[in-house]
Amino acid sequence: MKVAVMDDYQGVALELADWNSLPKNCQVVVFKEHFASSDILNERLSDFEIIVAMRERTPFSRELMAGLPNLKLLVTTGMRNASIDLDAATDLGILVCGAGGGGYSTVELTWGLILALLRHIPQEDGATRQGQWQTTLGTELKDKTLGIMGLGHLGTRIAAIGNAFEMTVIAWSQNLDSVRAEQYGATLVTKDELFTRSDVLSIHLKLSDRTRGIVSNRELSLMKPTAYLINTSRGSIVDETALIGILKSHSIAGAGLDVYNQEPLPPNHPLLNTDNTVITPHLGYVTKENYNSYYAESVADIIAYLKGQPVRVLNQDVFKKY
Repeated sequence: MKVAVMDDYQGVALELADWNSLPKNCQVVVFKEHFASSDILNERLSDFEIIVAMRERTPFSRELMAGLPNLKLLVTTGMRNASIDLDAATDLGILVCGAGGGGYSTVELTWGLILALLRHIPQEDGATRQGQWQTTLGTELKDKTLGIMGLGHLGTRIAAIGNAFEMTVIAWSQNLDSVRAEQYGATLVTKDELFTRSDVLSIHLKLSDRTRGIVSNRELSLMKPTAYLINTSRGSIVDETALIGILKSHSIAGAGLDVYNQEPLPPNHPLLNTDNTVITPHLGYVTKENYNSYYAESVADIIAYLKGQPVRVLNQDVFKKY
């Protein structure tokens, strides 16, 4: 029985879980490189009964899964994966199970991006190494306005840290009410007010049909020229073309980005040539602690599946067959 572990960029998957606890007839094959082509994926994965996907690095579309006749179990690290067509998996009889991780790592990275932008840490690091000293003026967070788009699991933690920095915290999302906002130290505002008032605006929405492209050129144009946009959620929530235009015209002060429409970013992507951004390669979940949890639960998912008692099932209609 062949088990594929996908997109292990750092080459750490086998070190961070007890894969030897799988039955001896399981052959685990790790793929470090990312395959963007469906033809290559079909060719490389056609013999595998079990695939472990690292977050949303490789999309599993209906077309791809239909071309994998031996696939019976697809494990996704994380309990939600927008790049897996669950309906297609169900139609094809493929069981999809999740593997949990924490959310604190994304919160920490968000604040890392904010501080890197406002204190010009990347620029000053480079300048210091070149023999220069104190080349920029930073901006303090105290008494600035933090806007949070989405006050859920992550947004509430962002709010708590914003309050610790003595910022004014405002928030908006489609279903947010004033009671919940106040519970977490924020003030509910309108969507337009969120963009016009924020000195730092951080996005923490789930990607869905309702939120895809919800930050368009109109919203970005409402922001102050001194304001910063932070996105550690999903790239498609923001109109990327509009954002690039806003950044290149310096209509806002800058952006801290961890997510993009296309990942990994291609070598000629225009965001790579912006001078007012801090960009990271979707590091929000990339920590030793998260990986330990992801891979350990992936192994547990496989063992449970082989026993005919699958756990953390994401498509219940297939689960009913067990």
